[in-house]
Amino acid sequence: MSLDQKFQDAADRVKQLQKRPSNEDLLQLYALFKQGSEGDVKGSRPGMLDLKGRAKYDAWASKKGTGSDAAKEAYVALVDRLTG
Repeated sequence: MSLDQKFQDAADRVKQLQKRPSNEDLLQLYALFKQGSEGDVKGSRPGMLDLKGRAKYDAWASKKGTGSDAAKEAYVALVDRLTG
């Protein structure tokens, strides 16, 4: 199975989780998925009143410079840990 197939499989499996991951794990899932699928963060950081948007932006920005394949591998590993 190719890395892209594993990545897509992990994205499908994460939707089937029995219990909600911690906020930290959710942010990591978001950041790694976005970095793996879109690359470095784009746009400006949300304002002070958009706490959720700001947290998601910051999590994604923390992955800046991480290669697509590395982000996909980390995403798959995190999903494996959460589903295992």
